[in-house]
Amino acid sequence: MKLLALLLTTTMLIFLLLIISFNASPQIPDMEKLSPYECGFDPCTSARLPFSLRFFLVAILFLLFDLEIALLLPVPWAMTTSTPTSTMVWATLLITMLTMGLIYEWHQGALEWAE
Repeated sequence: MKLLALLLTTTMLIFLLLIISFNASPQIPDMEKLSPYECGFDPCTSARLPFSLRFFLVAILFLLFDLEIALLLPVPWAMTTSTPTSTMVWATLLITMLTMGLIYEWHQGALEWAE
């Protein structure tokens, strides 16, 4: 009985939120929304526009440091093992190596947007 009440309440809440979101959204179409391309590019010009490689560099750096965080997540759990010293050595080595790489990229000017 409680499960049925929970399902009924959840279903009613979902439909209530759907009705509110549909009625609260603006329904005023304009030329930009009605055009097939909403990305801001003119579809009649060449598709081979020059693209800065700095965007790719920033994306790679983001992925690298995102991977660092994923690798360092188990460190607090590993500190409770019988050899926390080796865990801290490896974690410190990883952080130091990535920090040195970031400093190298910074000094090479790879993170500068203005040329």
